[in-house]
Parts: sequence; C-alpha cells; structure tokens
Amino acid sequence: MNHAPQIKIPATYMRGGTSKGIFFNLEDLPKSAQVAGTARDTLLLRVIGSPDPYGKQTDGMGGATSSTSKAVIVSKSSQADHDVDYLFGQVSIDKPFVDWSGNCGNLSSAVGSFAIHSGLVDSDRIPENGIATVHIWQANICKTIVAHVPITNGTVQETGDFELDGVTFPAAELQLDFLSPAANVFPTGNLVDELKLPEHLVENTRLTSSVIKTTMVDAGIPTIFLNAEDLGYSGTELQDDINGDENALAMFETIRAYGAVQMGLINHLDEAAERQHTPKIAFVSKPQNYIASSDKKINASDTNLLVRALSMGKLHHAMMGTAAVAIGVAAAIPETLVNLAIGDDKPESIIFGHPSGTLKVGADVKQKDNEWFVDKVTMSRSARVLMEGWVKIPEGSF
Repeated sequence: MNHAPQIKIPATYMRGGTSKGIFFNLEDLPKSAQVAGTARDTLLLRVIGSPDPYGKQTDGMGGATSSTSKAVIVSKSSQADHDVDYLFGQVSIDKPFVDWSGNCGNLSSAVGSFAIHSGLVDSDRIPENGIATVHIWQANICKTIVAHVPITNGTVQETGDFELDGVTFPAAELQLDFLSPAANVFPTGNLVDELKLPEHLVENTRLTSSVIKTTMVDAGIPTIFLNAEDLGYSGTELQDDINGDENALAMFETIRAYGAVQMGLINHLDEAAERQHTPKIAFVSKPQNYIASSDKKINASDTNLLVRALSMGKLHHAMMGTAAVAIGVAAAIPETLVNLAIGDDKPESIIFGHPSGTLKVGADVKQKDNEWFVDKVTMSRSARVLMEGWVKIPEGSF
C-alpha cells in the first residue's frame, strides 16, 4: 500500500503581543497557495491542525485557543511607500474555515521583526543600532501599520526588560502605530445605540432587559461595546467566570450577531457563523480593585477603566491588539460607553484593566463637521521568534 509522503514548507513560529502564530513568506508557499482560495485555506487548516472535533489541535501547530490558532503571510509590498504586505488568517479550531475578515493587532507586532529576519526589508533601511521603521500594509483591511523595531548590532533585538501583561517573560519593547485605522468610526452614525435582542435571552442569562445600550466602533477591528452592569457583570471577570457558562457564551454570540447586522457587516443573522473573527464583543466598567489571572493585584487607581473582550466565542485571556485600538479610539471620543466609563478625568492615553493586567493605548482623534476621524493609535507590544525552519504536512492534503 502506498502512503503519501510529507512535504515541508519554510515557516517561522512567532509570538507577537499576547498571541502566537505561524508566519510564512508568500514566496515559500506552494504555488497553489500563493493566491487566495481553497488551496491556501486547506493548507493553513492542515498546518494549524483544524478542524479538530476534540478542540485540541494536537495534530498541528495550533494551541487550541483563539490566541494561538493564527496564520500570517508576508510579502514584499505592492503598495507605494510600504515595505511589506501582511495578510492575517484566523483559523477556526473546530470548523473547516479560515476567517480573513480582520486583522490581528497582537501578531501585527511581529510582522516588522519577521520581515527583517526574512530579508523583506531593504538593508539600507536597517540601522546598525537604533530603531528600524517598517511600513506595513495590512492587506485584510487595507490600512497602514508602522512598526518601530529595535535593532542591536544589525539584527532585531528581541530580549529586554519590557513587561507585557498576558506574557510570562519580559522582552524588547516595540512600538506600533496604527495609521488612520478607521474610515467610518461609527458605522451606525451614533455614539450610543440601542440593540434589541430576543426576549428569551433575559430568561437564561443575567440580562435585565432585552434592549441594551451599545457603542459600535469600527477602528482597528469592528467592536461592539457594552456596559458590564447591563449584562449582570461587575467588569472584573476572568476567563473561567465566562467561558464555563454556556448560556453566557450563547448570549454574547447572539449579541454579536445582532450587532453585526446593525453595523452593516452582515445582512442576516445566520451569516455570523461564517464570520467569527469580526465583530468583537467587549464590556466596560469603571475602575475597580481585582486580582488578575497571574495573581497580580490591580488597584482601581492603576487604571482609567476595565475592559473584557471576547474573541472567537470565548473571553480573551488578555486583550486583542485590534480591540485595544478600538478601545483607545472610543475612549477618546466623548459620550461613548467607553468614554463614560472613564469618568471625569480624560487623559490623552488611557490605561485599561483586562483579565491578565493592564495595557496603555493612546489615540489621536479629531472632529470635523460632526464626524470623527482618527489620525493614529499607538501602543507598545513585544515580539519574539519561537522557532524557525519548516512545517510539514501530508502531500495531497491541500
């Protein structure tokens, strides 16, 4: 009996922010996977180990969470004044599809480093010591990201003393600028909307009403913001408080689907199942004392507000980078639910509490003719190569 051999594909396994994923140079992929389509999706699913009915991704590179079931494809840029094009795929764990509808802000922090490691950035753009400025075209959403990558002795500096809550070990600090991350900050045209939900949700959850207030923002990634107290939560919840409650998860998915329709992202509720990556759901509250998942004590005085967010149907262990962009933008605009949660003191940059600790983000916004515009959102992250070489998959599996 003949058995198919395995083929090997050059790849790099990287952590970026509080996520990790498989990075590919576009030209290293098999020809059929160098273009969008079934072959590319099937290849990435097999590399990551999906779909896995056991939910473990044991036979692949995925880590069985939304933060670790990710793929990135990078190439020399086709855009003027950019170094590389960056395409992100959120790989479903238990279903056979890859969601290309949005960006990953955490893995964005590793793209500049990967591009330099892979020789995709011209050598004259890399100092011997200092900061290499890498202009990245985010191909999923057609936006520019600027990565400020530290360089020591001509190579990317990955080690350092910068601590990022949600990541165990310190590393080198890397600044990301998300330029003009929103074409239309408020897709509904409102700072606050009312979202009407099915009456039965009130019976099975902590909801007190089937009509809830929301702020719907499309900056970084489409995000639906809610008040924690309207959902029956304090805002200090950790993963186990939400992810072990099937009724709560079903409620959030219902809110996400109804919100996606109201934001104009989908036409019908049933389309939400095929668009799991976007929009995101987040709930906010005023600062409070709580113990983070690492047992770190977060005092109310340490933060401007608290935010919890869901990704791919589960409460995130920290915060998605793209959602942090949305948080920064909404916090800077008066009368949004995020801004109202901050209270009277409105700093230029905010520090928000999440399940693993805190994160600082700043947004430059302006208003013209009653419409809001975002020039830039800035945050610090870190990134590191975990492994480089090849991934292997059975021949004929894509």
